[in-house]
Amino acid sequence: METKHTLLEALGIKVTECNKERCVAVMPVDERTRQPFGFLHGGASVALAETVASIGAYQHIDPKRQACFGLEINANHIKSIKEGTVKAVATPLHVGRSTMVFHIDIRDEEYRLICVSRCTMAVVQHSSSS
Repeated sequence: METKHTLLEALGIKVTECNKERCVAVMPVDERTRQPFGFLHGGASVALAETVASIGAYQHIDPKRQACFGLEINANHIKSIKEGTVKAVATPLHVGRSTMVFHIDIRDEEYRLICVSRCTMAVVQHSSSS
């Protein structure tokens, strides 16, 4: 998967595992991902969550005929963190023909829950070219 010139590159997100059962990625808590007060930015957590849900959903589609896009995401920010690395794990709750729903836990290096998220993905058929 090419991540150059993407949000993944900008935020330092690295996908470490991905299959139909789960997708895992890590992200540093550093100057790219902190808010002005020094804590992990909630938007960075949401970007990480949608990343693992999107790549997880991609495992369930036929990319020659379909694409998947984030339709809805929510996040509860449980704990703040100022440094280190966070790891997101996305697992599918529902895999349908037109939508998929993923549960995402984001934890720090000591396995403390930082953020919990749910992301609904839309599965779209490519338009046919004549």
